[in-house]
Amino acid sequence: MLDQARYFDYAASTPVDPRVLAEMQPFLGVEFSNAHSIHQFGRRSRAAVEQARERVAIAIGAEDPSQVIFTSGATEACALAMNCSDGAFVSPFEHSAVMEIALSRRLGIFNWDGKTLSRPDHQIHDGFSAVMRVNNVTGRTLHHPEGVAIRFTDATQALGKVSLNVSEDDLAAFSAHKIYGPKGVGALYAKDPTALKPMLVGGGQENGFRGGTLNVPGIVAFGLAAELAAAETELRSDQARELRAIVLEQLAETRSWREIAPGDGVANILGIAFMGIEGETMVLELDAEGFAISAGPACSSGLGLALPPIMAENLPDGYTRGAIRISFGVFNTHDSARDLGRALAKAAVNLRRLR
Repeated sequence: MLDQARYFDYAASTPVDPRVLAEMQPFLGVEFSNAHSIHQFGRRSRAAVEQARERVAIAIGAEDPSQVIFTSGATEACALAMNCSDGAFVSPFEHSAVMEIALSRRLGIFNWDGKTLSRPDHQIHDGFSAVMRVNNVTGRTLHHPEGVAIRFTDATQALGKVSLNVSEDDLAAFSAHKIYGPKGVGALYAKDPTALKPMLVGGGQENGFRGGTLNVPGIVAFGLAAELAAAETELRSDQARELRAIVLEQLAETRSWREIAPGDGVANILGIAFMGIEGETMVLELDAEGFAISAGPACSSGLGLALPPIMAENLPDGYTRGAIRISFGVFNTHDSARDLGRALAKAAVNLRRLR
């Protein structure tokens, strides 16, 4: 039987919080109606959706709930935001949901000097800027360059991990399953929704910005998950910080490894790179011991390539392909973190002997 305390891949997905599950349960059963039906059954579903919209708006610091547009997840939210991105620049750390769009449109890539992002020619970029708030691979926190006109922030990994307020953003993307909500639901914050160019049409849902029957159970769950994430940010971060310190303590005597973003990242994501060891090999070694970690996003597993966020870190030769990600959550314990650190140290020694 799998030991949930040994799951250290919360940046890939989180379990559904029991409080969130209880909130959504009625909408999987007796409260089944379409939220756009005008009869009383539909009106009850619609009221639940609007309550969830208000919860998300408050959690992220939006001025008005109408600025929150529900989507199928952060990938769709990113695509909807990037649909406004003519002449954009993006950071080299972006998730593939943003980076693949940027590459296909030949958009600009900001320079990174280890501290700040800037336009390659060092002129102020006064157009559309796409910069994730928290990198999903290394945990590094990032900020938009000065002077940009339109700020799109991929905040998928930020809610519940850092103090968050979207008042300085024009667009921001979120996902429920990173904050103990269900998969398949997310949101785009748009300061001015009328500036969006809808990609999914038909039915006029979400004020015409995103067609398709609303996922009422998922939206209801997302609302409470966002509320809890905002309320418990400090508590969750404190726990993650303790677990992180325990893992690093167990690695202290191990040679040739380095923390990827020391001092510049969130507590719950720990990026580590091992000299001369393949990251995915380390993941498999730890899996054999019952631990779940990753070598990057789940959507890129098996590629065997160094990821753009790792390449952007300019690690010394030999470390790039040895990057792993450990991400902490509410079911991890001090004991499981200590066991993980020891298992990492042991695996590093064993894998180097096999070279």
